[in-house]
Parts: sequence; structure tokens; C-alpha cells
Amino acid sequence: MKKVLKMALASLMAVTTLTACSQPAEEENPGTETPTEEKISIGFVTDMGGINDHSFNETSYKGIQEYAAEAGLVEGTDYSYLQSDSETDYMPNLSTYAEEGVDLIAAAGFLFADAITEAAQAYPDQKMLIIDVDSLDPEMTPNVQQAVFAEHEGSYLVGVVAGLRAKNEGYDAVGFVMGQESVTMEKFWAGYQQGVWSVYPECQIYYDNANNFAAPEVGKSLAGKQYNSGAYIIFHAAGATGNGVISEAQERAMNGEDVWVIGVDTDQYAQGYVDEAQTKSIILTSMMKRVDTASYNAAKAVADGTFEGGVVRYTLADNGVGLPEENPNLTEEELAAVEEATQKIVSGEVVVSETAVNNDLTIGD
Repeated sequence: MKKVLKMALASLMAVTTLTACSQPAEEENPGTETPTEEKISIGFVTDMGGINDHSFNETSYKGIQEYAAEAGLVEGTDYSYLQSDSETDYMPNLSTYAEEGVDLIAAAGFLFADAITEAAQAYPDQKMLIIDVDSLDPEMTPNVQQAVFAEHEGSYLVGVVAGLRAKNEGYDAVGFVMGQESVTMEKFWAGYQQGVWSVYPECQIYYDNANNFAAPEVGKSLAGKQYNSGAYIIFHAAGATGNGVISEAQERAMNGEDVWVIGVDTDQYAQGYVDEAQTKSIILTSMMKRVDTASYNAAKAVADGTFEGGVVRYTLADNGVGLPEENPNLTEEELAAVEEATQKIVSGEVVVSETAVNNDLTIGD
């Protein structure tokens, strides 16, 4: 099976080599020292989905864990996380790490915008990373790096997959479950619409907003409604709520129904197994959003002294979004269509809008 959009993390620092020169014994030769990264401490604050949401929080923390493994950091000593059970936990959790004097505080999610602005002003020397926000005033938050992604570009690709599969299998509807309305979530929805309709203009797309990123039971109920309305494939961008979408599809598949889910943020293929041998998954593919790259890069930048506040954008062109490296459930036709769409987006031939069409036209009954 052909590979698509390889997503390996690239090393950000070149190794400096030294050439030893022979010197007379009586002369000193100070030479040039090899730059080394400083050992740092990191605090990660989750959003409400929890650290084991199999999506946004877990993947963001994974980037910190990957950096820590390379740098020899110890969990619980050099880096850790604090769970947010509600929005009222954001500022206390951020303040806890700031008072501890960690070198980097990372927060996952656009809901942190107000809290991290307050924290940045209260602790102006504290380096911070917020993921999924690019709207903070840089004059008020010069110590905050804002990492954002081209979700609409990656969602276009999975829309192409959903549209092609539905069309080829004789289905006339697919679905989308959103965690909560926001500028970021609309980018997912907009890209998915455009991708589906680029290959299947007649396809109906059901839409539902769970208004909660931490409610799998709501995701399960909404998925059930969409499948009952005729959706063949559901793309979820809903954090832990999306786990309920996956669960509903698994139950239906084990009862003989032909249904699929498109995962989000991380490769959710292994989460969708429907047999004991783990040879069949209802995850058609996943829209990879490399939040782990953002947290990894921020940690490494702090360590090597290159961290800067302001907006950092991750796009399809630099593998900030895309499909998993391996896609066992995709056909050669689908993979070729994804590759073609990727090239057109990267070249600028196709410009994916960040704005969705009127949701009222596409809500499932």
C-alpha cells in the first residue's frame, strides 16, 4: 500500500563537529565548544477532554514526552501535566506551574485564550505555548507562542476520501460531528465540505454540534442519529466526545452494518478495531493535526534558546496536517485522489476556504 504524507518529526538542531588540532604542549587551545541544550522543565495543562482523550490533549502531551525522551527529562520531576475538569481550572493550573517556575507552560485548546492572556500578563517572564489560538495581542502576550494549523486543508483531504468512498459504494450521505463551535472548528467543517463536494457534488452532509469536547455519550447519540439518517461515514472533530462516535460505529459494524468513522488529530485506526484478532478497524482514515509537533518544537526552542512569542503556522505544505503514513482501509484510487489534492493545495491550484456554508442546510434530522 502506498504511503501518504510522511510525518516524521525533523530534528531542529544540527550537530556541530569539532576538529582537533595538535598544539605545542606549552600552548593552550581553548577551541570552540559544541552548543548544548539546557535541561528544562515543562508543565502541560489539559483541556477538559482529559489526558487520555485519544485525541487533542493526548497528542499535545505526546510531543512533550517525545522531546523529554530525547533530552533525558523525567516525568513527574522535569515535566508533568495538570488536568482541567472545567474552564475554572485553567487559570489556577497555569498559575501553579508559573509559581513553580517551570521553563515552559503549554496549554491545549482555544478555550484557554482568556486564561493564558491573564497568566501571560501576571507572569511576563514565563514562556508559554497555546495551541489553536492566533488571536492574542502580541503586545500584551509577547511571552506566548501561538501555534495554529491549517485544519481546513487536512479536512479537505479526508473529505475527498469520504466523498469517493460514499459515491463508489452507492451512498448519498456522510456526516460530521463537531465538538464545539469556534473559528478552529469551522475550519474542520469547511474543509470537509469542500473535499466531499469536490468529488461528489450531490452528496448530503449531516452536521451536528455536541457543544462539548468531553462527552462521549453525546457523540455516540449524535452518531447514531446520523447513521440512522443514512450517513455512511462520519468525520468527527470532537476530542473525547468523538470516542462516542467511534463506539457507535463499532457496535453497528459488529452487528453487520457497513459504517465508517474518520478520526482526528492522531491516527485513531487502532481505536476502531471490531474483531479480537485486531485485523479490522472502522476507522477509514484520520485527519492528522500535528499538535505534537507544536509542543515538541516549543520545548526544543526553549532548551536551545530560540523560543519566540507570536504566531507559528503549521500547514499541509510542511506536514502540519494530513493523513497517517499508513492507511490500510483506503483503496489505491482514494490514495491517488488524496495525493492529487495534496499537490493542488500545496501548489496553490486549489485554495481551501476556511468558511463553511450555512450549517442549517446540512443538519441531520
